[in-house]
Amino acid sequence: MGITQILFWFLTVLALASAIVVVTAKSPVYSILALIVTFFSISGHYILMNAQFLAIVNIIVYAGAIMVLFLFVVMLMNLNAASEPSKNRILQFIGLISGGCLFLVILAAFMRSDLANSMVQMNEGNAGLIKNLGKALFNDYVIPFEISSVLFLSAMIGAVLIGKKE
Repeated sequence: MGITQILFWFLTVLALASAIVVVTAKSPVYSILALIVTFFSISGHYILMNAQFLAIVNIIVYAGAIMVLFLFVVMLMNLNAASEPSKNRILQFIGLISGGCLFLVILAAFMRSDLANSMVQMNEGNAGLIKNLGKALFNDYVIPFEISSVLFLSAMIGAVLIGKKE
């Protein structure tokens, strides 16, 4: 058993355990922190598959920006048990049944697909390297890249002008 397999199984167990904590935690703050751990472990899987760009984007966008936003929203809402509405048992049962049906549909689709029998090759090839992405972006797609940057700049100027007070 190589170091890659050990890392894979460690990250898998960490992702599954933290995902369970996300769902079962009583405090929404603990759920958000466990979700951050889940995103980091998924980024570790991306690194094992030689997709460094996806790992970095996952850490910056999801674990960084969106989770900080979630944390601020939860802290500003000041959730406590007294303000929580009573839970209807029939709605909980319906949610459990519909979640189980969704799980069965996803499981059946996965079992019928070809992905169940194929393995991902780890640390082989250079498809996910940032160097290749940069070469393709700045050689083949430089004009659309620059056009999109001008569009973003004009959108920012438009947002400033719309938000500006008279």
